[in-house]
Amino acid sequence: MGNTEAVTHITLPDLIRLQADARALKLPSARPVKTRQAGEQRSPQRGRGMVFSEVRQYQPGDDIRSIDWRVTARRQAPHTKLYEEERERPVLLICDLGPTLFFASTGAYKQVRCAQVASLLAWLALWAGDQVGGIVFNGKTLSVQRPARRKKSVLRLLDTLAEQQRRPDQQMPGADTPTTGYSLDRALTEARHVAHTGNRIFVISDFLNISEETESLLGALARHNSVSAIRIIDPLEMKLPNSGRFAVAGPEGPVWFDAANKKFQEAWSKKVDDHQALLETCFRISGVNAALVATDDDPTTTLRALLGPGGRIG
Repeated sequence: MGNTEAVTHITLPDLIRLQADARALKLPSARPVKTRQAGEQRSPQRGRGMVFSEVRQYQPGDDIRSIDWRVTARRQAPHTKLYEEERERPVLLICDLGPTLFFASTGAYKQVRCAQVASLLAWLALWAGDQVGGIVFNGKTLSVQRPARRKKSVLRLLDTLAEQQRRPDQQMPGADTPTTGYSLDRALTEARHVAHTGNRIFVISDFLNISEETESLLGALARHNSVSAIRIIDPLEMKLPNSGRFAVAGPEGPVWFDAANKKFQEAWSKKVDDHQALLETCFRISGVNAALVATDDDPTTTLRALLGPGGRIG
């Protein structure tokens, strides 16, 4: 990847090719479980192996095969190596492709960045041996795919991401167009039926249409899962240019603004600040980790900086 060429739509082959970028990244492993002994009993939970954790003084019952002889010789007392069992956790991607994401002032449309971020996370989880599932919605439709550990499942999710994006030749819904209710809140409600305890959930959206219920819905998911909100933004949404006239696409065609108008600048800044404060409160109270991906960002580079220890973002 690496370029920010303005694109309005991304295809399935493009999303499939992102697996090469994903191989250069590493999705943080799930929360490890410490164990004193390795190999004596079979675990009922499927795992990916054992990784070294620490060395501590030998205790009765420790496996003699785990004794660290170098540390034992140096400290003149038996010491045991402790290991952590890496346990897989299903990854659920909640992907917003609604009308507000069919927009960008630079780089790629927000819906493209959403699909790219979701695809990278899906490939990362697959390479890590995790189950991958998704909920994709665009205002008109909502598709649910339960987590599975198969490349075929990832490809089906990517196909859904490609198909549910809005295209330039499609008419924008007007103000009198009836809504089907396939909103972020509806997707979060559906996620409660799909996600079980211990899932890693990534909500990828611009979060422009949150409601009074969004906070409680996110909080309900975050009580038993690790939830991260990846907010797709456009630079124009955060700060207007100091001068010049520009157009923003609307339901009934382009709407022109004069950036030199002081009152308009003040009103815009207040709206941005109020929404930012609302989101920060929503994420903080619901216990959700939040991160930003801009339309002029390279998603691969951004994810490399965002992915931290324990699957946390931010």
